[in-house]
Formats: sequence, C-alpha cells, structure tokens
Amino acid sequence: MSLLDFFISPANAQATGGAGGGLLSFLPIIFMLVIFYFLMIRPQQKRMKEHKEMVGALKKGDEVVTNGGLGGTLTKADDEAYLSVQIADNVEVKIQRQAVAALLPKGTLKNT
Repeated sequence: MSLLDFFISPANAQATGGAGGGLLSFLPIIFMLVIFYFLMIRPQQKRMKEHKEMVGALKKGDEVVTNGGLGGTLTKADDEAYLSVQIADNVEVKIQRQAVAALLPKGTLKNT
C-alpha cells in the first residue's frame, strides 16, 4: 500500500473511465467557451473597431456627443489626441478623441 492509496482508493482511481472519458468531460466547457466567444467577445470587438473608425474620421463641423453626455460641434480636429468642441455660444471645451461616444447627423444640435 503506497502513500497515495491513503488519499485515493484504487476503486475510485479505476472508475474514471478511459482516455475517451477525459475528452468527453471537456466538451461542455469547450462548447461554453465557443458560445461565450460568439455572444460576448466578437460583438465587443466589432463595436470597438467601428468606434475606432468613427473617431478616426472626425472632422471640423461634425456634431458629436461625448461619453459624459455633452453635445457640440467640432471646431478643431487637427490634434491626434484632443478635439475642441463648441458646446454653447462662446463656450468651447477640449476633449480626448476617445471620449466621443457618437457622431450625430448634421443639424441635430442648434448651438451654432
């Protein structure tokens, strides 16, 4: 009797099945990972790609909404990291490009 027999009885060690039993026990986990990929990871990557393209295509005069809820018209879009947004008459704020949540259709905001 070895030391390991104290922890695992020989009957339990033999009852695990064969080589195929180990693979079949992992199929539900693999199936769940595939479902997780298609329902969570892939759509998120698609949204990130669309946001990156939208932020990269911003130009002066576009109407945007920020993540904080401010809506305004872009007055300067030359910098790679920051944008200037006019949110009211004589009120201009500087925001990060990544803070733009949505691009609005022209004429949506009436602050010009």
